[in-house]
Amino acid sequence: MTDALRRFKSEIFQGLAHPTRIAIVEALRDGELSAGSLIEKLDIEQANASQHLAVLRSKQIVVSRKAGNQVFYSIRDQALIEVLDILRRYFYSQLSTSVDMMKEMARQGPKPRIRMR
Repeated sequence: MTDALRRFKSEIFQGLAHPTRIAIVEALRDGELSAGSLIEKLDIEQANASQHLAVLRSKQIVVSRKAGNQVFYSIRDQALIEVLDILRRYFYSQLSTSVDMMKEMARQGPKPRIRMR
């Protein structure tokens, strides 16, 4: 893998490195929304939304267009939604493994206490 490709991937992950930015991208899953709609849908402050949208634009994750006095946002490439879906499956896989381990530990019963002197 080339350094340029690694840098590109890193930039995308940096752009997504905040739960609010991921929520914005997920809100845009089904298509374009106005900034006002995003703010209302996600129940976030306008200034906070503006900051996060600026990061997403700078990392070329979302694109915007102006219509009258409104700005509309959309995902630059739907492939990013596939990446987020894969991460969701990965999360549930890890969660399932942890639950299975906890069930196994519960079946084995309590561990004896070790006394420290």
